[in-house]
Amino acid sequence: MRVVRTLAELPGALAAARAEAASAFGDDEVFCEPYLPTGRHLEVQLLADAHGTVWAVGDRDCSLQRRHQKVIEEAPAPGLDPDLRTRLHTAATAAARAIGYRGAGTAEFLLAPDGRLAFLEMNTRLQVEHPVTEAVTGLDLVALQLAVAEGEKLPAAAPPTEGCAIEARLYAEDPARDWQPATGTVHLLEVPGVDVEFGTHPAPTGLRLDAGIGDSTGSGGEDRITVHYDAMLAKLVAWAPTRRAAARRLADALARTRLHGPATNRELLVRALRHPAFLDGAVHTAFLTEHADQLLGQDGKSAPLAALAAALADAADRRTGAVPSGWRNLPSQPQHKRYRTADGAELDVRYRLTRDGLRAEDHPDVELLGSTPESVDLAVGPLRRRYRIARYGDQVHVDGPTEHHTLTVLDRFPDPAAQLAPGTLLAPMPGTVVRIAAEPGRHVTAGQPLLWLEAMKMEHQVTAPADGVLTELPATVGQQVETGTVLAVVSAP
Repeated sequence: MRVVRTLAELPGALAAARAEAASAFGDDEVFCEPYLPTGRHLEVQLLADAHGTVWAVGDRDCSLQRRHQKVIEEAPAPGLDPDLRTRLHTAATAAARAIGYRGAGTAEFLLAPDGRLAFLEMNTRLQVEHPVTEAVTGLDLVALQLAVAEGEKLPAAAPPTEGCAIEARLYAEDPARDWQPATGTVHLLEVPGVDVEFGTHPAPTGLRLDAGIGDSTGSGGEDRITVHYDAMLAKLVAWAPTRRAAARRLADALARTRLHGPATNRELLVRALRHPAFLDGAVHTAFLTEHADQLLGQDGKSAPLAALAAALADAADRRTGAVPSGWRNLPSQPQHKRYRTADGAELDVRYRLTRDGLRAEDHPDVELLGSTPESVDLAVGPLRRRYRIARYGDQVHVDGPTEHHTLTVLDRFPDPAAQLAPGTLLAPMPGTVVRIAAEPGRHVTAGQPLLWLEAMKMEHQVTAPADGVLTELPATVGQQVETGTVLAVVSAP
């Protein structure tokens, strides 16, 4: 999908939409529709048998989206008056009856701010978000879909919904970098408090995990995330008697989840679920964009303390083994470690362990309470904070009380030969070069598209970082590139 606000944007948007559709589905047909900047995405779960019975199994709100794809879904849709809900269900069931539909399906609608209801599409299958409907009805929609396919007859009416359920999709992507897909190895997935996996649960409150990687206990093997599949890693569903209770349960579970591997949208999900506007039910398709300032890029303040914890865990690891006699009575030499955060910031950690405790250059008020290679306890003023540490090569994952950081260990004395020339453009992700729009030797302007990468069913534009001359363009159409591959070099004019 592409939003086109002026005719000048139409040719480029049309070409991109056609290319993506042809690659993903083998069909480059394009449709034009009116665009609603702040509509709500509503849908009705349908189930129809071969005997004339059509169920509207409740409704869902799937308005929290990025790139026109759903991120958070819930059932029932909040804030709908009875008349609107009746209209929604009536329209969905009427459409299914009109074509003699049989099986499970989803009728999707857009609700405009002025109350207009517009039909979007019919998905002739179960949706990713069907677990929220199962959670509030107690139904097993997969089993029912099979039953009606075998000719069984549904009861006259669908069961009523009870309580509220919310689902969050965990994606391997970086929201702070325009939702760029992320690839790599998932080393650990550990979700606390899961009641059921891939199934229904009769309790009035609960937590469900449907994951395509590892398992909820962290005992599963490693999984490789590539560009050849959708970026969704798992979906987590919480249900409770009230919407706020479900949001609180889901946000807490996500905040305490340990997920070590590529960048994910986990932090954004937690902030969205705790955002006052979301809790008030003020959801729409532009929610993530409208509240981007509160949802993105808030980890900088806590990163230095996480880096200190990583350095202290490393020191504890190096002390394991042959420890000199009486070492506790000797002041250590000043220590220096360097890390790079996930957003590219470099952190210098300087500290010293003495008879009187920790002396950290940038954290004079921090006290070391205890450390092992896997965990570090710090006192920050009156608060005690525990950090859990895990290492995978030069990557260090730090799980704090309320935040998570992925740090890369840097050499204290970097090789000058490894420095890239100014204006060098690197591949932000693994992918395939699908289009090139510039030639070496030509002058380019800041923001001008140079080429497009395709990864995880989406095209990603690579643009000139500044005005200059395109001096190098080693990339070629059809080339498979890895993260960090040099794509182009733009030199100052």
